[in-house]
Amino acid sequence: MSYNFDRLRVLVVDDNLHIRTLVSAILHAFGVTTVLEASNGEEAWKILKENRCDLIFVDWVMDGMSGLEFSQKVRTAPDSPNQFVPIVMITGHTSHERVHAARDAGVNEFLAKPVSSKSILARVISVIENPRPFVRTKAYFGPCRRRRRTDYDGPERRVEDSVVKPGKKSANAA
Repeated sequence: MSYNFDRLRVLVVDDNLHIRTLVSAILHAFGVTTVLEASNGEEAWKILKENRCDLIFVDWVMDGMSGLEFSQKVRTAPDSPNQFVPIVMITGHTSHERVHAARDAGVNEFLAKPVSSKSILARVISVIENPRPFVRTKAYFGPCRRRRRTDYDGPERRVEDSVVKPGKKSANAA
């Protein structure tokens, strides 16, 4: 299948210039014409507030605001410009605890370093072809954390209004 990424606007956030340059070059090679770069979470937040972004790649470990804190801010800050923007966490720390923490911060996809063009393309395609619905609970807002669909319709199943679509607030929203 062929993709046209020329209108995609991607923000790459990493304190390592070489990783930022690598990810940006790979995205450009796939046809992404607009790649914005930030070296830390604070700079990324400013860029995000001033520019429309369709996708964010963010490193976990950075000085100041970490990628995890940045992701949580994108999802939950009252002044977030786009709570629904797909976020791909890039990190060399791939323990189950880290993957779960990233998922719980509202990250859509997880990418282990060292990255490859194939792995980056796979994450871009994943967030485009398989967008997960967003869920709002008292303790969480972000993409549904379940990877598999379930047909379970029992009494413990989430109520329909807890699923949030971009541009809409759920009935449970505070």
